[in-house]
Amino acid sequence: MATCLFCEIAAGRQPAAMVHSDDLVAAFLDIRPLFPGHVLVVPKQHIAVLAELPAADVGPYFAQVQRIAVAVQSAMGAQGSFVALNNVVSQSVPHLHTHVVPRTKGDGLRGFFWPRTKYASPQDADDVAAKIRAAF
Repeated sequence: MATCLFCEIAAGRQPAAMVHSDDLVAAFLDIRPLFPGHVLVVPKQHIAVLAELPAADVGPYFAQVQRIAVAVQSAMGAQGSFVALNNVVSQSVPHLHTHVVPRTKGDGLRGFFWPRTKYASPQDADDVAAKIRAAF
């Protein structure tokens, strides 16, 4: 495997504006923030996508994401936050990372969201839900 930038940051071998680090996660400022205070939370262990995060680590990982979201909102004087992650598509570094972005009403973050659509019918929605239930 090639060297992973986020593993290097989490290990302290690459510079980053670190906001939190513990045994499980590292949290640091995104170098291309949507807004000042945009933080990336990563597991210290190399994990590419959410499906690879061990079940025992899911709760502790998202507990830290939750703590960071509260801290970001408070520190930045934001009204709320946007918390998201990508799996493979749009994942610029192939290491699980959760974005925590401070939000304020009217901040202009509109184009970041994907266009909304509708299901053709209630039956179409039921069919899609059934497919997901079957895969679950």
